[in-house]
This record gives sequence, C-alpha cells and structure tokens, in this order.
Amino acid sequence: MRVAVFSTKSYDREFLTAANTHHGHELLFFEWRLTAESATLATGSPAVCAFVNDELDAGVLGVLAAGGTRLVALRSAGFNNVDLGSAADLGITVSRVPAYSPHAVAEHTVGLILTLNRRLHRAHARVREGNLALEGLLGFDLQGKTVGVIGTGRIGALVAKVLASFGCDVLASDSVPNRECIERGVRYVSIDELLRASMIVTLHVPLTPETHHLIDAHAIDLMPQGVMLINTSRGGLVDTRAVIAGLKTGRIGYLGLDVYEEEGDLFFRDLSDQVIQDDVFSRLLTFPNVLITGHQGFFTREALGAIAQVTLDSISAFEQGRRSGRELTA
Repeated sequence: MRVAVFSTKSYDREFLTAANTHHGHELLFFEWRLTAESATLATGSPAVCAFVNDELDAGVLGVLAAGGTRLVALRSAGFNNVDLGSAADLGITVSRVPAYSPHAVAEHTVGLILTLNRRLHRAHARVREGNLALEGLLGFDLQGKTVGVIGTGRIGALVAKVLASFGCDVLASDSVPNRECIERGVRYVSIDELLRASMIVTLHVPLTPETHHLIDAHAIDLMPQGVMLINTSRGGLVDTRAVIAGLKTGRIGYLGLDVYEEEGDLFFRDLSDQVIQDDVFSRLLTFPNVLITGHQGFFTREALGAIAQVTLDSISAFEQGRRSGRELTA
C-alpha cells in the first residue's frame, strides 16, 4: 500500500524502513508537517502516517479524503489532534499506537525530577566552564517526600513504582484506580487533595476537553510553596501563562516540561539560528529553575522500533480488510 509519511525525520525513516521489510508497503517520506497546505502531497496515497503535531482537523481530512486516503495511521498514542467525527463522516479509518514503551516516558519523567532537584543541567554547564563551586546547587532527598501522580495508566503507574522505590509517599488521582498501584501502597485521593499535599506533581493523563488546562491558576494556588511540576504527557494540560505567574511568585519552585501547548511550530526542529517568535515559550526559557526538553520522552530505540512495527501492522491489517484492534472511534 502506498503510504504518505509526514513529519519525517532521519530516525523515522530508519525505523519505518527497517520494519517495512516485513510488510512491503511503498513509503513516501515528507519532512513537512501535515497541514492544510501540505495535505495535497498525500494525493494518491490510500494511507497517511501522521505524528503528534500534524493537523488532522475537518479541513485537512477533507483534502485527504478527496485525494483517495482511507486510513490515517498515527505513529503516536495521543489523538487529540484528530477530528474523529469528521474522519468517520468521510469514511477515513484512524488507528494509533496505544502503547509502545511506557518505560521510555516514565524514565524520562524521573530523569527530569532528578535533574531539576539536583540541578544537574546547571552543574554540567558550570563544570565545563571550570566552575566547581556548589553554591546554588542545593537539592533535597526524595526519601519521605510526598509525590502526586495524576493519571495511573501504564506510564503513570511506572512513575509511581519508581518514585515509591526512592521512599516517596505516592498519592495518585485517576477515575479508574490501578490495582497494582494500590498493592504497592499508592493512595488514591481527589486532585485537590493531591495538589495540596504534594511537593512534586507529575502529569500522565491524555488531553481531552475535560483535562485541558488541568493545571491552571486555581490548581497552582492549591499547591505548596516551591512545588515541582512535571509534564511529559500533553502540553495542553498546563496553562502556560498561569505557570509563568506561579514561577514568578515562587509557588512553582521547579518546572520540568517535555511538552508545550503551542509546540507545533517549535519542537522537532533546529531553531538555533533563528529568533523564536513564541514570546510565552521564550519567557519560560529565562527561568533558571525550568528544564524543557523537546518532546523527547518517547525517544528510545525500543520505543521507535515498537512504534514503527505497530504502525505498519495496522496499515497491513487495513490493507487486508481486517481490524488491528487499534482503530479509534468518535
């Protein structure tokens, strides 16, 4: 099957090409993001392979359908960028990769916590300049600290497990409590109670209308002074302007982000020779207690291999007229 692959980087080409040896699809790689302007590149391709920041609203889906596309295969778990209702109306099937390597994102989350706490990023920069002084690098023991995990699916549950092994008192909030978490001693409480009690709060829920700006000014006001906030899930969970206000007052003492609500025009690109036009993002970069990575949490060999294999399995299943079990419905 002819497949138009958007938002392609060198690593996408490498892992998809390797996985495709078992499938034999015709893969057309495009570096461009999928937008209303680039959607015509998929004309004649029954399948489109899209990534997290590709646009799949009604307009783009209409262009794809007119060009003969019948399948959109997301090489991601999140699907908040897809208008599923319009896809159904247009007869376009949408599939995703529901789980590829929860360990990758969970480990990155813990890495952000440890780096921010012990200021490893700042220490590294200092030492390279010959400054081995310790002033300004004081951290705290994780042992005995209360950590709040919002969302205990596969990733959140792994984060809770690791933090519990450090001796943290782990609180969680989820509409469906995870039995394994409960067996490990994780206590489920309301979000408000979690925010009031936790010195570290980490987010692991999908982005939906209900979770959009889950962390807003009200939520930040509930948190203890100097709280550490971590988001490796979806940028829209956090009201960035409210977080900046929290950083300025010291309510938020540490901020670790692997995602950003307006990341579409920023992430997965080298902008080192340009002036970043997003003033809100630029403001975040001025804080010494903020650590941002560019949607890197998924980026391990194991995860990329799994994403490529599962995505192509879904495309092959569609081509053969069978369900993969990874299809999405409105």
